[in-house]
Order: sequence, then C-alpha cells, then structure tokens
Amino acid sequence: MHEGRFLAASHNGAYVIRLEGDVRLSLCTTIDDYFHAMFDDPEFASVWVDLDAVEGLDSTTLGLLAKLAITARDRFGFQPAIYSHDPGINRLLKSMGFLRLFQLNEMARSTPRDIHEIPRVKGSQDTVRDKVIEAHRVLMDLSDENRARFRDLMTVLEQGN
Repeated sequence: MHEGRFLAASHNGAYVIRLEGDVRLSLCTTIDDYFHAMFDDPEFASVWVDLDAVEGLDSTTLGLLAKLAITARDRFGFQPAIYSHDPGINRLLKSMGFLRLFQLNEMARSTPRDIHEIPRVKGSQDTVRDKVIEAHRVLMDLSDENRARFRDLMTVLEQGN
C-alpha cells in the first residue's frame, strides 16, 4: 500500500477533497485543520470527497469524514457527495452508516487539474489523541453497531486522558 495523501482544490467556495493511498491517523491533524479552515471560508458553498485512489481508510479518517458531512448538513444545509468506485471501500462506507451522511456515487470522477497536496501538519501526541477520540465519538453516534465496534478502543483511549 502507498502512504496516504490528502489533496484539495477550491474555486469560488466549491471544494474538492481527494484522499489517496492508505489514509491513517498520521493525517488526522492535517485533515481536521483543513476542514476547519474550509468551513471558515466566507465563500464556502459546497464540498465533495473523492476516494477513487484510496487503498485503505482507518476509523479515525472515517470519523473525520463523518464529521465533515455532519458539519455540512448542520451549518450549511446540504449533504455532500462522496465518490468511490472500489467495492471494498463502498462496503466499508455503507457498514459505517455513511449513506445517511453522504450521497454515495459509485463511479469514477475526474479530478480537478488544480488539485494539490496539503502539507502534513504534525500534531502533538495529546492533539492527535483528542482528534482520534472525537472522530470515534462521531462514528459511535452513527449507529449501535459502531458503538459496539469501537467501545473497547474508546475505553483504552479515554483512559489515557
């Protein structure tokens, strides 16, 4: 698997997020910081997520994506689109309850030409742990299955506080 990358493009408040490779918690500070800046953009109007080049997503990344969709719905009144043509990734998204959060498009999408990699932001150990906990709380709130799936992990993570 290839190391995960986070790419983005925007034009007049329309954002495209592209994840590539094996996206893990090492990108959580980068992803979360970018999402905050995106939502603070006074021109922000829309966002869609491209997962066509993803090889793997960990639960922290899934939680951050869920948080993205919930924020778009609650603050801006729309359901973002997510693109993935990989059957395994689509099963994962569906099993996590993402059909309630995103409009899933199971076809390839062309990537904007002006998309660029967002430089990695290295968070402190405490910052990363807090983001991991928050991401998993979001996932756990999506379904009873997720709550059961991540209960033991959350117990371990919260004991570190």
